[in-house]
Amino acid sequence: QVHLAESGGGLVQPGGSQRLSCAASGGTIRTGVVGWFRQLPGQERTFVAAIFRNGGHTYYADSVKGRFTISRDNAKNTVFLQMNSLKPEDTALYSCAYGAGVILSSIRYPTAYGNWGQGTQVTVSS
Repeated sequence: QVHLAESGGGLVQPGGSQRLSCAASGGTIRTGVVGWFRQLPGQERTFVAAIFRNGGHTYYADSVKGRFTISRDNAKNTVFLQMNSLKPEDTALYSCAYGAGVILSSIRYPTAYGNWGQGTQVTVSS
């Protein structure tokens, strides 16, 4: 069972940057898809970004395209989410997820992923 742990959240001013990390233990995440989702209280998780196996293709929600970058370090079994030009509407609980058998048509759906971290809070405010 892959265990995921996010870090890097916190308070940042509008226009600022932050890098989130998703460290995996108990198994490799190199052969599957890792996604980032965000969630506001009382709302469902929404897709942010995903990266395919072996550092392959990346996909983004329209709302973050051009501002966020997802990447992976297979040697460290870790995936990163670099967030630039942050806006107040980016405030949310950010969670990473891993799915060994996720296919392209399913990357935006939380139910496609079998392993989740606890999340890290990102607050964008002046």
